[in-house]
Amino acid sequence: MRKVRLAGWALAGVAAMTLAGAGVVAQQGAAAPSQRWMSAALTPEQRADALLKAMTLEEKAGQISQQFMFGEFTPFAAAVRSGKVGSLLFVTDPAIINRLQKVAVEETRLKIPLIFGYDVIHGFRTIFPVPLANAASWDPAGVERAQAVAAAEARAVGIHWAFSPMLDVARDPRWGRIVEGNGEDPFLGAAMARAQVRGFQGPAIGTPGHIIAGPKHFAGYAAAEGGRDYDSVYISDSQLYNVILPPFAATVQVGAGNVMSAYMDLNDIPAVGNKWLLTDVLRGQMGFTGWVVSDANGTKNQVVQNFARDDADAAVRSVSAGNDMEMSFGPAASAETLAASVRAGKLPVAILDRSVRRILTAKFAMGLFENPFVDETAARATLSDPAHRQIAQVAAERALVLLKNNGKALPLVPAAQKRVAVIGATSHSKRDMLGPWSFQYDLPETVTPFEGVRDRLGGMATVETAPGVQLKRAVPSMFDAIAIPGTAKPEPRWDAARTRNEFDRAVALARKSDLIVLTMGEAEDMSGEGASRSDLKLPGDQLTLFAAVMALGKPVVVVTMSGRPLELGDVQDRAPAILHAWYGGTRGGTAIARALFGDVNPGGKLPITWPRTVGQVPIYYAHNTTHAPKDQGKRYWDIPSTPQFEFGYGLSYTSFAIAPPAFDKATLPPGGTISVSTTVTNTGNRTGDEVVQLYIHQRAGRASRPVRELKGFQRITLQPGERRTISFPLDETSVRYWNAAVKDWVVDPGTFDVWVGSSSNTTNHATIAVAGQPRTVRGWN
Repeated sequence: MRKVRLAGWALAGVAAMTLAGAGVVAQQGAAAPSQRWMSAALTPEQRADALLKAMTLEEKAGQISQQFMFGEFTPFAAAVRSGKVGSLLFVTDPAIINRLQKVAVEETRLKIPLIFGYDVIHGFRTIFPVPLANAASWDPAGVERAQAVAAAEARAVGIHWAFSPMLDVARDPRWGRIVEGNGEDPFLGAAMARAQVRGFQGPAIGTPGHIIAGPKHFAGYAAAEGGRDYDSVYISDSQLYNVILPPFAATVQVGAGNVMSAYMDLNDIPAVGNKWLLTDVLRGQMGFTGWVVSDANGTKNQVVQNFARDDADAAVRSVSAGNDMEMSFGPAASAETLAASVRAGKLPVAILDRSVRRILTAKFAMGLFENPFVDETAARATLSDPAHRQIAQVAAERALVLLKNNGKALPLVPAAQKRVAVIGATSHSKRDMLGPWSFQYDLPETVTPFEGVRDRLGGMATVETAPGVQLKRAVPSMFDAIAIPGTAKPEPRWDAARTRNEFDRAVALARKSDLIVLTMGEAEDMSGEGASRSDLKLPGDQLTLFAAVMALGKPVVVVTMSGRPLELGDVQDRAPAILHAWYGGTRGGTAIARALFGDVNPGGKLPITWPRTVGQVPIYYAHNTTHAPKDQGKRYWDIPSTPQFEFGYGLSYTSFAIAPPAFDKATLPPGGTISVSTTVTNTGNRTGDEVVQLYIHQRAGRASRPVRELKGFQRITLQPGERRTISFPLDETSVRYWNAAVKDWVVDPGTFDVWVGSSSNTTNHATIAVAGQPRTVRGWN
């Protein structure tokens, strides 16, 4: 990827420059004596303190207020001019961003620039696989590259900050937002979290071509009862510290500049107004020093949640708890009421100053006072960079998970068929390739599975497509009513006649073909916010289409696309091969075709346990041992208690042998490290990737611990016959846990089981000893 140039980025004190295409001039020069905050000799924190002393209460309240910008320019310009907002979100046109910044830096008393935020979840113009798919790559370096591209594109148009990554550890696939996270495991989630923050921010906040990361939702949002979005959450201290918080702690350790608080009640207290959570835990225990923003309308929602009396009380509670900025669909309660609350003695000014200081520090660190504007010409060049699409293709390839491959049905031989049918509701739906939480995409350049197969085969075969069935939600998507530029309009619902005709057309096409590639799964708006499901069955008439196609007796391979595990039923029983492609993004169709025809070997692994049916939910690998472990697989009398596919599962077109774990020493001493090694051999005849996974289990101690916990992984590529030895470190951070009785982080000495292998079901086993006395240890480090 070429180095992205952000025209106009400069250090403090640089002379004024005219921005090409912007039509504005950045007013620069030596800092006036009355504007000490413009001195380049001061740190961002010192500059924030200097500016804070010059601000009125109303200006302070405005700085901690953020509004969505949907609609006409004029009212938002007026809000900026009057000092009612310090940040806007969902503005992506660099020309409009420049106009708004011009108002902020030329038409306000203190000339404080705006900071612009946006949902840069899995790409900006170039769309990458959804986050759950990226987690399936088990490739943090690849995820870091993807988010660096997303950051470059977003920063080029004037966005400074992403509401991402989403770090909610999710163990209930009914919850729609599982698609936005990294799955069920805190160790894998923490590794992906660090990679995403590094990709977004670069070496430090303010690095050219990068933006501030905003990990969310702090904390526990994914544990909503019944998988119902926004519902209350009840989490034990043990689960909170051992499962929910580690990914957030990881982002703090690598310097995330922002954190977003969650919507819901956490143990009966709204997260946005939870001082223990936002101040004691996030700042006191984890050491976070950036600023916290509420989720949309989260501050005002405290009134709806019967926690705050009114908007003014909600604003006081939020900022007092440690929530520094209020994100709001309309005028923020903070801007409207906080100055009066301070004057009335309901909020100490020092608490308001604390939040304003954190936000101003970020603006100074990002260089916004020196260079508030963007170069619109340079932005267009960055967005169209073809190298970004290539990185997206590789990311989509590495996220693919081969779920089934009986009789080596895959890979396909390119010249073996003369007619190929690529059918299914998502076979040629560009919008469904992109997944939820993508808005600024270029739809024409998005590659569908049909296009990928057609282009891969070229003139070797006739490739045709038909949807056969339509996937429509029973309840419209929450985004249908929001006019977001670039968002494709949903297709009207088919009437009965078209439904029958489209089904017949797809079956007829399959009948005359030599090979059928059947795409199945969910439409993109069936996952994401406001998209929880009561069951996990394949929606619509897809199983009927599958049965009709299988009845033809032709070769069939299935490609599934979704943002969650699905109940596969007959598809799992009857289809010879199933390739799970998630939502692959801009080049997802190309990645699918290259995998189907063996140009790439699928190497992804599941970041979440895949249930047989919704009745097993929640089901996850890191459960505790019951008092009757021999009956573990007999929890239901009507179905097996085991999942359809375990955590870490994924097949390959080749085979691997993984040796049992070996150690450089048998005992882990206090403060020491053990090196765990294994030898991996490609025993097949194709080059392929294996994800080697390390799990441990504490046999006895001061608490019951999960049967297995992931503590290391490496994705490696091996040629046929190649052998490689890899190693993992185990130290006190690997064996510590938060003990609910001790109310601290502890290490218990004794025997620990260790496994290495290709999934959480591996049987490659050995044991080590942890020496010393039972002890408390440092937690977040």
